Amino acid sequence: MSKGKITRDNILNTAFELASENGLESLTIGELAKQCGMSKSGLFAHFNSKDNLQIAVLEYANAVFTQRVIAPARLRESTTIEGKLTMLLDNWLGWNHSFQGSCMFLDAWKETSAESTPTQHVLKKTIASWIEYLRIQVAKGIENGEFRQSLDPKQATFELYGLYLSAHLFYSIHGQEASYQHFWSGVKRLVADWK
Repeated sequence: MSKGKITRDNILNTAFELASENGLESLTIGELAKQCGMSKSGLFAHFNSKDNLQIAVLEYANAVFTQRVIAPARLRESTTIEGKLTMLLDNWLGWNHSFQGSCMFLDAWKETSAESTPTQHVLKKTIASWIEYLRIQVAKGIENGEFRQSLDPKQATFELYGLYLSAHLFYSIHGQEASYQHFWSGVKRLVADWK
């Protein structure tokens, strides 16, 4: 691995941590340079603009999300789609709650006002990919007979994502225990309806 690649990865790791604590929009070249012990011009040379920096952080966050949320569920030898979904959902909540109850993807969605920005485009694509991954899992459950044939995978995923958004909100208002309890109670009812 080249020195430039190592430096860039270290910058992105620091940027990821800062954005996780304070939100993506708060991330600036100046603050990041300070945290990395670099000059602004040295750091700017890696990204050339704040938009490019934010996009690189979102892509880095997506790679971390895949590693922490999706990869463990893929590696686990689950005999059912329901078992795989349960692990994915548990990992997903853990992802959310590992950032002081805040999900960078949701925070960035709130903070980015104009849909036409390059950052918003990458964010929308990232979230759409995750939603599609969940939809595919539900569709597999229908194909193998775990879930009823009349189940609409898109509607099921919509409702599942709604539970996650509610859990995200409840965490900030009522804390982790209430968030988990309501989330899993909702998931249990939802999955029972899928069968």
